[in-house]
Amino acid sequence: MSHYEVRQVHWLAAKDALFQVRHRVFCCEWRIPESIEFDDLDINAFHILAVDEAQNPIASGRLLPNGHIGRIAVIIPARGKGVAKAVVNALLDIARKEQMDAVFINSALEATDNFKRQGFKAIAPVFMEAGIPRQRMKCKLGKITELDQSDQHH
Repeated sequence: MSHYEVRQVHWLAAKDALFQVRHRVFCCEWRIPESIEFDDLDINAFHILAVDEAQNPIASGRLLPNGHIGRIAVIIPARGKGVAKAVVNALLDIARKEQMDAVFINSALEATDNFKRQGFKAIAPVFMEAGIPRQRMKCKLGKITELDQSDQHH
């Protein structure tokens, strides 16, 4: 896969495609129950969807109105190709347009060093989320221009 497109979508219009990616990654791979993965926050969130050249959904991410970035998911065949970075950077663009002061992420522990290099700081103790140890991190939007994100899922 050499070509993909990243675009902002509304939950109601793109629910099926967003569900497909997130269900595949979080529910099937990570064994997170649907009742935890899909919540009532989706309707008011900003969503990014990445599709391949055939318009098949390959990645997703969301930004909550409070600045929380999450639900970053990339299907296996699309990993390692910069798709997660493109999704996160599109979410950061939305945060800037919405004039958010800072963004937050609940990072998997193995990804915290990457986020620290990008200007994020830990702001809470490690906690468990859906059986996965996480670290809540924050970054002022003025501190980062582009996030160098690996294909970790958040």
